[in-house]
Amino acid sequence: MNKNRKVHTAWAMYDWANSTYNLVITSTIFPAYYVAVTSNKENIEESYVNFFGLEIINTALQNYALGIVFLIVAIASPILSSIADYRGNKKAFMKGFTWLGSMSCMALFFFTPERIEWGILFFSIAALGFWSSLVFYNSYLPDIAEPQDRDKVSAKGFALGYIGSVLLQLVCFVIILQPGWFGLGTEDKTIGARVSFLLVGIWWLGFAQIPFSVLPNNTQSNKQLKKHVLVNGFHELKLVWDQAKQIPALKRFLLSFFLFSVGVQTVMLVAASLSKKEIFPKDEDEPKLLMTIILIQLVAMVGALIMSRLTKFIGNIPTLMVAVTIWIGICIWGYFIYSQTQFYILAFFVGLVMGGIQTIGRSTYSKLIPPTADTTSYFSFYDVTEKIALTIGLLLFARNEELTGSMRNSIIVLMVFFILSFFALLHTRKAVTRKDYAALFN
Repeated sequence: MNKNRKVHTAWAMYDWANSTYNLVITSTIFPAYYVAVTSNKENIEESYVNFFGLEIINTALQNYALGIVFLIVAIASPILSSIADYRGNKKAFMKGFTWLGSMSCMALFFFTPERIEWGILFFSIAALGFWSSLVFYNSYLPDIAEPQDRDKVSAKGFALGYIGSVLLQLVCFVIILQPGWFGLGTEDKTIGARVSFLLVGIWWLGFAQIPFSVLPNNTQSNKQLKKHVLVNGFHELKLVWDQAKQIPALKRFLLSFFLFSVGVQTVMLVAASLSKKEIFPKDEDEPKLLMTIILIQLVAMVGALIMSRLTKFIGNIPTLMVAVTIWIGICIWGYFIYSQTQFYILAFFVGLVMGGIQTIGRSTYSKLIPPTADTTSYFSFYDVTEKIALTIGLLLFARNEELTGSMRNSIIVLMVFFILSFFALLHTRKAVTRKDYAALFN
């Protein structure tokens, strides 16, 4: 294996390591477990919890907590990325947030129905560690891969992430269904899920040592701070935005990225909770829900590779337009479904575009940014844009549930963002020059 390929594989292995968090904690077992232990069995849609004296709908609390986390990440990442870029310790921050996130996942082992505050707090801290580490992880892509290789390397990361997360998810699934096979008591119905949270932390931290042993500490030479360390990151973001405004395609892509991120990321974060409440409310239906989400990951792995190949034929921007169009259809269909069979069909299409739109979005941005040694600042801007989108999406979703009493109505709100994103992508395509198209095709 040549040196570049070794570095590409090591970088992609971080997806293998941390994607278990995204699947088990964000998408499947934790949301299902949380809804189950906090629900009113007589009326699951009107389930309130007490959080430090505040009475609030259980799923709204979860979404508010995540929304606050993403706001913190959006504010903190410019400061942290500035320190990383100028002091040459990008990997040190990536390591630190990996430890924070993985250890918080392990702490969720102690989340029982009597300890709601504990569960929400460590769920939030785990999210903080995961999303903050991605700021530095994503910024490595343009440093380690040439423009023509970035689609392939980015897709490799997502593909390994799906494979790794599904493997651990299957193990967790067996533990939940047959805890006795692993020497766990069958009297405690929560033990299988709680052991799963523990395993996620161990897996994430353990496999992260592979990229940490290979990736350079920082591929950029150290530079002097232009401002005080606490404001320099925001100064850098302003410089990035000032440069982006001079590149019409990049400026318009950032708008479209912001709009579809509100929809895509919010759907991915609330899908399991929504499905548990609206489609799989009974405890005996929970294995069906978990297996369906596992299958979504497998479809998503194939979908990411298909969309990566599609860019070779029609280009990145048109491929994203196809993905957004499918997302609009998903929102319309999702609002009207009530049966599990309908949900299975919908899940297939979600998986088809879920991974693809992320990997192509990331690689497209890496190609549209101008040649620069300051990649961390550019990807900090990218991540801040995404986190603000997530904050808005989650807070809108939670508030709408509080006002209407249903998570289903919030799907229509997200559909509006997808529609706006489609037109923004159309506008972006018009701004792409012939030279830029050549870079996107190759």
